[in-house]
Parts: sequence; C-alpha cells; structure tokens
Amino acid sequence: MASLYFYYSAMNAGKTTTLLQAAYNYRERGMKPLLLAPRLDNRFADTSEQAWIASRIGLQSPATAFEPDSDLFALVQTAHIKETLACILIDEAQFLSREQVWQLSDVVDQLGIAVLCYGLRTDAFGEPFPGSQTLLAIADHLLEIKTVCHCGRKATMVLRIDEQGLPVRAGDQVAIGGNDRYVSLCRRHYKASLQEGELV
Repeated sequence: MASLYFYYSAMNAGKTTTLLQAAYNYRERGMKPLLLAPRLDNRFADTSEQAWIASRIGLQSPATAFEPDSDLFALVQTAHIKETLACILIDEAQFLSREQVWQLSDVVDQLGIAVLCYGLRTDAFGEPFPGSQTLLAIADHLLEIKTVCHCGRKATMVLRIDEQGLPVRAGDQVAIGGNDRYVSLCRRHYKASLQEGELV
C-alpha cells in the first residue's frame, strides 16, 4: 500500500545518501524510481535541463528538476503513463510548496505510488520551511535521520555561518550552501552560538 514518507533531519545526517541507496535498491529489483530535485538547488546541475542529486560521500544520480510552481501530480502522472513508476524520491523536500506536498499526497492516494521525501525540518533560524511543515502535518510516516553535534548530542538545529565562520542571526530563509555555510548543532550549542556570536 502506497504511503507518503518524510525523512527529516539537520544537515549532514545522510538524507541524500539514504535517498540514493533507496533508488539503487529499486533499480536493482527492476523497478523504476523517479528522482526529483528542486531547480533552486543547482549546486550539482551540469545543464539547465538536467538536475543531479549528489551526496557528500560521492554518490550521485540524475534527477528531474522541478520549479516552485510545478504541478508535481501532473509531472508524475505523465512520467507514469510513459513508464510504470515504483516510487517517487524527492531530495531537498523542504523546498516544496504547501500545494506541491498536497499534490504528492494525490500521487499516493490516486495513483497508488509511494512518495519518499527527504529534507530539513527547520531553517537556520529555527523556523519550519513551508514544505516541511506540510509534510510534518500530512505525511503517513515521519522518520528522523539522526546526526550529531560536536559535543556528541543529537544535532537538531542548523546554524548558518558567514565567510568568517561566525553565526548569521537574520536573513533570507533560503540560502543554498553546504558545509561552507551551515553547521549542524544540538539546540544548546545552537542557542549558545547565537548568543556568543561565535561557534560554541
């Protein structure tokens, strides 16, 4: 029975690696996954038409890019007519709009295709992304992928840092980057770093 899954965590927990392993497992069994990635995150794109999903440990796979206003139900339905899809795997799911999350629930409920979303729960300021907030509200299954703070506690927060490695207290919700711009911390060290104005 198809379900809507949300795998969430702070950064550097292995969400993308887990997604790519799932894609490999489906392909190994002769089933077709459809990988989707937001065009907004173009760190790994080689052309404007081709998106790539890439993990920190070197795994990668081509993906279909989507825009903030893409109708994901229509996109999946069209792809499913061409070739039977076993599942939909979505990287950086925090960048989905609320409407797109509801469209993905229609993929599950009307087309009977499992949808597995991987993304951040909150932004660098402790606020939920609209896509993540909606997934937390309506997904059938919520699964946390854990990572650790430098102190050994579970990291649940993401701190944005500037070019000097100092905490950023305000700014746009979305700023694409990797380890050069973000650090995963436990809540205690997240708050202390913001208060002290340096990584604690």
